[in-house]
Amino acid sequence: MSDSKAPDAQAKFTQGSLFGHISVMSLTASIGLMAVFLVDFVDMIFISMLGKAELAAAVGYAGAILFFTTSFGIGMTIAAGALVARALGAGQAEEARRRATNALIYGVIFGAVFAAAVWFNLSTLASLLGATGETLELAVHYLQIIVPSLPFLMVGMIGGAILRAHGDARRAMMATIWGGLVNAVLDPILIFGLDLELTGAALASVCARVVIAITALLPLIRHYDGFDKPTAASLTIDLRPILAIAIPAILTQLATPIGQAYVTRAMADFGEEAVAGMAIVARMTPVGFGIIFALSGAIGPIIGQNAGAGLSDRVRGAFREGLVFTGIVVIVVSTLFFLARPGIQMLFQLEDGLALTLVFLFAGPLSLMFFFNGVIFVANAAFNNLGRPFYSTIVNWGRHTLGTIPFVIVGAVWFGAPGVLIGQSLGGAVFALAAFLLARRVIARQAAGTTPAEPFARQARLFSLLHHRR
Repeated sequence: MSDSKAPDAQAKFTQGSLFGHISVMSLTASIGLMAVFLVDFVDMIFISMLGKAELAAAVGYAGAILFFTTSFGIGMTIAAGALVARALGAGQAEEARRRATNALIYGVIFGAVFAAAVWFNLSTLASLLGATGETLELAVHYLQIIVPSLPFLMVGMIGGAILRAHGDARRAMMATIWGGLVNAVLDPILIFGLDLELTGAALASVCARVVIAITALLPLIRHYDGFDKPTAASLTIDLRPILAIAIPAILTQLATPIGQAYVTRAMADFGEEAVAGMAIVARMTPVGFGIIFALSGAIGPIIGQNAGAGLSDRVRGAFREGLVFTGIVVIVVSTLFFLARPGIQMLFQLEDGLALTLVFLFAGPLSLMFFFNGVIFVANAAFNNLGRPFYSTIVNWGRHTLGTIPFVIVGAVWFGAPGVLIGQSLGGAVFALAAFLLARRVIARQAAGTTPAEPFARQARLFSLLHHRR
């Protein structure tokens, strides 16, 4: 199939307002993300209404492990989005289609293997986080149902990344919205109607993942010439460029749940009420800052297309506008959190105690500190799309080890449970500054032509020549 038969496969981000592209991509993507995050938020509300602290704590422990599995998927998603966006930016629609096909196949295979490895070690992982007794049993039961559905989530995430690489944030958004709606409808039916409690919440999440996978693939088939027929030659030629980005991206993403696991373990020393409070904060964060989480995936195709087209000024501009956008969003959301404190307390039926203290601490000064997480997200997007994916690995692992462990230890000693969250935030600020300076250096090198424009471009060109000779 020739490139001329793919009219929608255009590099739309190489012209027009960068701030406008970032805003539209982030806002539309965040609507889809927040549809899913909001359901998790509602899950926590329903579970809190059951009045059992061990259920809320179990969801907190399970959430840390699910974050671990989702982070693996995000790594594969980054690889797919970066490679497809760069091919589109270079005007190579046929190559973009081939890469989309192979990235999806590898994502399902690797996702299934990773899910199996996690599933067989659920009890050990939850115990390492500090779960014991009935809470441990509940967390493991919940995870045993959800973890096997990781391949479906991988399909949905990678499909969404490919749509965003084409600049189609709306259809990527709708995939997660449909999944969120299914989850939202099934949650009360299964949790309360059938009295399944945690089991019902888990089954609703599995159904939502299947829906997201289906609704992400359909628009790719209908509007972007679908996928190529995979061959041994194409799978072989794309394995190296996919792994060149996916491995460091996966390592980068896994640093976050591992760092969060340490924070969860540190919080467990202060009791189940502290873990429950942290679990509520963990659900509030993506709902409030879904736009920032979406920004990390939204700005990647913008940088990738402009890098592929050799437009260095627009690459630099996209990075700058991404930081400005982050600052605006964080100020607005933090203000809303602070004003919503009384409603949050009533919603989760929080009485005076450690859980309320942690929630109010976040819905105030600490939420402003999320700006530094946004800086790291934008910097990592630049690294992944400018041929330096291992830089994002270094930054993230540094942030979630050296930027977490010593800060959390000191914070816990000085301020108790609130100090755990305070220390985590301060460590993030230090590494955000390092990420910012390193990203500026990478962008400057890209402008000077010393950063590789395309990982394994030589192999890709060789495959293209062989393909056309046939």
